[in-house]
Amino acid sequence: MVNLIDAHVHLDLYKDDELEQLMTMTNQVESIISVSFHLDSCKKNLLLAEKFEKVKPAFGFHPEQALPPGQELEELFNWIKENQDKMVAIGEVGLPFYLRTGKNVVNFSLERYLEVLEQFILLSKQLDKPIVLHAVYDDAPIACTLLEKHSVTKAHFHWFKGDYKTLERMKNNGYFVSVTPDIVYEKEIQDLVRCYPLEQIMVETDGPWAFEGPFKGTLTNPTMMKESIKVISQIKKLTEPEVLEQIYRNTKDFYGL
Repeated sequence: MVNLIDAHVHLDLYKDDELEQLMTMTNQVESIISVSFHLDSCKKNLLLAEKFEKVKPAFGFHPEQALPPGQELEELFNWIKENQDKMVAIGEVGLPFYLRTGKNVVNFSLERYLEVLEQFILLSKQLDKPIVLHAVYDDAPIACTLLEKHSVTKAHFHWFKGDYKTLERMKNNGYFVSVTPDIVYEKEIQDLVRCYPLEQIMVETDGPWAFEGPFKGTLTNPTMMKESIKVISQIKKLTEPEVLEQIYRNTKDFYGL
């Protein structure tokens, strides 16, 4: 019986008592890919990886926030290069869809974010590491174009949401997607899984993000992925062990675990 792998979580954002509780719930979890928000987040994830063998860190800059000055970004890129052997991927990086489409957004410029994403894509190619992307809806085809421009194929679009034309493009390029526990109650995510190859799907929690439905009021934790596996198996008309085995292999191979 293979174990689960959480393909995307923000361990550094859990409170200390929550993290302690979380780590007691990982008996059936082989690895946890903990992605980063910024340099301090990268450093904390590295410390967590040194403390917990299951934690596999990814280093990057989350796009749903203001970009730091160029000097700080340069420091982040240099730190990542210095610690490349301690990470499994570049991430989380991407484009600020929710930031720029939210209320009270004025004079937002996407150009600088595109430059930074392209820098991260080039870094992933230089270091030969997978890249974890936050690129949803209209941002997804933009990210695809940048990946294609630099012939980067080892890309993971986490918690993906977008149109079928983009999904087809991603599928043909060999990109991976991961789904959160909201697949249990969100038709949009169920439809995505229905049309995407199982061989290119992973599961994640994106904790500590909280979920609705049967998970309302529950600390987001890796055991929730069992419910995701159950729904995926129903959609794909396969047994749960078959789906778990395939998704485990997808994630392990993608991240070189």
